Parts: sequence; structure tokens; C-alpha cells
Amino acid sequence: MEITVIVGVLGKWILQQNPIFITLHLPLLFSRNIVAALLFLSPLSTFWRIIKNRSTEAFESIPYIVLLLNATLWTYYGSIKPDVLLVTIIGFGSLLMVVYLSIFLTFAPSKIKIRTAVLVAVVNVGVLVAAILGTRLTMRKRAQVNTISLLCHCVTVFSFASPLVAIAIFPTYKHIKKNHSL
Repeated sequence: MEITVIVGVLGKWILQQNPIFITLHLPLLFSRNIVAALLFLSPLSTFWRIIKNRSTEAFESIPYIVLLLNATLWTYYGSIKPDVLLVTIIGFGSLLMVVYLSIFLTFAPSKIKIRTAVLVAVVNVGVLVAAILGTRLTMRKRAQVNTISLLCHCVTVFSFASPLVAIAIFPTYKHIKKNHSL
């Protein structure tokens, strides 16, 4: 989603520099939406496997919970900015994340179902409502846009950086486990 925002900002900057670049602006906007759609569709094979095996196996719901928060915050940002194309594609992504989480909840063991449902309630409902009410009730329009933009960028960095941290930690964990078994 960060890529889609960068492409959109780049397109607007090009347009502001010289209106003749409108021919470049539209392809950038459409490429932003194509990239975002592909990102949202990327977990499709994982959820097809969950449906096929009728089990969540060792898959975690947390990445999809964070991606849903990310998508809904960007949708809110697009609605107050306003950016119809951003709202459309990220709204589509939000809908897909809801479908993915519904599939996960359908096939998850009961303990994981409860944990996932609580996390969805706290993260996706609680944080989103707090962000919307907090900005709507306490800020003017420009400050709302800037604050939600900052929050969106932070959540985006967190959502893409957290798997990298897990990848960095895993070899260390594997090494510790190997030494303890000796």
C-alpha cells in the first residue's frame, strides 16, 4: 500500500510541475491500483489452502489483522483527503481482508478463533474508531489529514517491517534450539 501512495504522490507532483504531464499522471494512478490489487490478492493461495485442507495449520491471523487495519485507515485517509481511486482500491483490499479473516475464523481451532476475534475487535474496531473519533472531534480538516496520514504510514511500516524482524530472529532461534539439543 505504501507503494501505491508513493506512486500517487509522484503522479500529483509531476502534474503540479507541468500540466502537460497529465499523460503520465493517469498511467501512474492506474499502475498504483494494479499494484495494490495484486498485493491484496497475494494471500489468495494461502486461503485456498486453508479452505482445501479445512484447517489453518500453522498460519497466523495477525498479519491479516494488521493489513485490515492498514487498509481501513488508508480508506479513511482517502475519504477525508479525498482520493476516490485510493478509496476504491483500498476499500476493495479491506473487503478482501475481511473475507480472508472470515475464512481464517471458520477453520481455526476454538482457542485461536477466540484470540483472533478479540484481536480483530481491539485492533480493527477499537483502533479504527479511536482514530476516526480522535481526529474528527479534536482536529480541523488539515490536521485530520496529516494525522491520519502519519498513522497510516506508521502502520504500513510496521506491517511490512514485522515479517522482516521475524525473518531476522528465526536463524537465531534455530541456532539456540540446535545448541540446546546437543
